[in-house]
Amino acid sequence: MIMQTVGNESTRLARRSSAVAAAVALTLLAYAATPAFAGPTDQAARQAERIYERLAGVKPSATVLNQMTTAIINQPGQPGLLAAAAIATDKTTAPTFYNVVLKNMVIPWTNRNQTVFAPLNDYAATVIGMVRDNVPFNTVLSADLLYTVSASGLPPVAANNNNHYATAEANGVDLSTTLQATTQSAAYGLPTEATAGVITSFGGASAFFINGTNRAMFRFTMMNHMCNDMPTLMDTSRPTDRIRQDVARSPGGDSRIFLNNCVACHSGMDPMAQAFAYYNFDTTANQLVYTPGQVQPKYLINATNFPQGFVTPDNSWSNRWRQGPNSVLGWSSALPGSGTGAKSWGQEIAASTQFAACQVQKVFQTVCFRTPTSAADIATAASITSSFQQGYNLKTVFQQVAAACPGS
Repeated sequence: MIMQTVGNESTRLARRSSAVAAAVALTLLAYAATPAFAGPTDQAARQAERIYERLAGVKPSATVLNQMTTAIINQPGQPGLLAAAAIATDKTTAPTFYNVVLKNMVIPWTNRNQTVFAPLNDYAATVIGMVRDNVPFNTVLSADLLYTVSASGLPPVAANNNNHYATAEANGVDLSTTLQATTQSAAYGLPTEATAGVITSFGGASAFFINGTNRAMFRFTMMNHMCNDMPTLMDTSRPTDRIRQDVARSPGGDSRIFLNNCVACHSGMDPMAQAFAYYNFDTTANQLVYTPGQVQPKYLINATNFPQGFVTPDNSWSNRWRQGPNSVLGWSSALPGSGTGAKSWGQEIAASTQFAACQVQKVFQTVCFRTPTSAADIATAASITSSFQQGYNLKTVFQQVAAACPGS
């Protein structure tokens, strides 16, 4: 009995030893099959894949990945990364850059809720088209420009509805190839001098010229294209002579509220929002109305709040922020800082350093999934901003940002 027990134990020990030996052998074999470090081609492929995913939102095909990898290998350093990023923003190799990533970045600009869950509209389509066609982006607030969708089965573009664009989106139309440039004056019948890029688009007008006093268009333009809301732009040092009558000077019976809060926004905003004095969005006709030489009644409402306040006579505007704390926004010395109408005001905004910096910040957030907050990110964003101001090519900004954070 003792001999049998000893024999069984020996057998179990032998089997266990064999299993352990086999496991060790397999482990050693696995280590032997795994390289200690990735080679240049593998590293380039990983960089290429990361760039494509950040710009196009999906994984690249094997063919496109090979093209991008080859570009990175053949041009070491930044030139190769930029060449790869160019492939990832090309409409033939990366249609989802336009249909998904770029569209999702822009749609929140077109509505007051700042949600991406809103239909495609002419505002967004025009921005996407401008990026695709390398149209200087500093004209986005002033150009007589409109992009429509050239595809079968769509309602015609109209000044009083969004059906053309909403149907295109519902039908899954490829925006990278079907967007077609035209003008707002031709499509909507606006006088050329009344057109002001996305400001006078159906999407922009229906969201920001509707009801109210047209100050919403000013505020949301600051948010969307200057990356600042009114609380960060408050300045109590500007003159108050052009604050409208509808702003009470002693709200709740306390003049300190006006002097310390109301003045801070209205002293700068009201003189500039006067540029929109001839615009209104008619909710009955469902379209933008432009009345040259005639101030819209909304500018004259609530006159009894402070009868001695400013009465808007026309659409002339003045940028009081060229002096004081908001001079830091970098206003262009090539422009006079005043003018008439939305078009010249849009040019004033888009010529500022802050406009350029804001576009870079938005692209950085979209591509790198973070705002530029570290010292390295801030330096990178500043360099790209300076480059952007040379030609205002926003597609190039996407490429430069993607090349700057391919592995982060």
